[in-house]
Amino acid sequence: MKRIGVAALCAALVAGPALAQDHAPAESGRVSFGVTAGTLGVGPEIGYRANQTIGVRANGGFLSLDHDFSADGIDYRGHAKLASGGVIVDLYPFGGGFRISGGARYNGNAGRLRATPNRPTQIGGMIFTPQQIGTITGRADVREFAPQLTLGYGGSLRKGLSFNIEAGALFQGAVRIRDFTSNGSLATDQTVAGTTYRKELVKQRNDLQDKANDYQVYPILQVGLKYRF
Repeated sequence: MKRIGVAALCAALVAGPALAQDHAPAESGRVSFGVTAGTLGVGPEIGYRANQTIGVRANGGFLSLDHDFSADGIDYRGHAKLASGGVIVDLYPFGGGFRISGGARYNGNAGRLRATPNRPTQIGGMIFTPQQIGTITGRADVREFAPQLTLGYGGSLRKGLSFNIEAGALFQGAVRIRDFTSNGSLATDQTVAGTTYRKELVKQRNDLQDKANDYQVYPILQVGLKYRF
């Protein structure tokens, strides 16, 4: 998929100058600068619309947010960091503002999770004390490159300020849970209790991974403002 996205970009860049010879309004502006915000984060966007039917864009999205959640009786505090950048080819089939867009995105999105139980807590089929558990930590990440596909409105070729919106999907694959550990008294204990605890912790990690496997497609909904020169 990554090769397809790169090939599409190269084709658009090669074809752009030739296609730009098509008829366009005298007041048209081919280059645009703006800002976009939504589920991919907030960031800048630069675009070049060769003519009324094809264009190319590059944008970035950045955002940090916290989210608390529970899993199998354990309360976690999650922190997500959105950081991505993409190159997108836009097709305007009717020559107006409606566009069909596809491209490839560097996906640096990542997350951390943390839980510090303050009372006896059941993990798997056993109950452990806060001292035995300590603090459970882990991280989540996704593959670095992912294709995206959206539908939206990108405005006309007219110079000036315009509004744009798009919705679609980023095909990022499953979120991967990594480095799932704890620092309690049983974390390295070699007794039967310690071995049992670590096995239950592995089961807890696997349960979280099973839930993460349901989110292989990340929704895209972005709105923005841009100025076309």
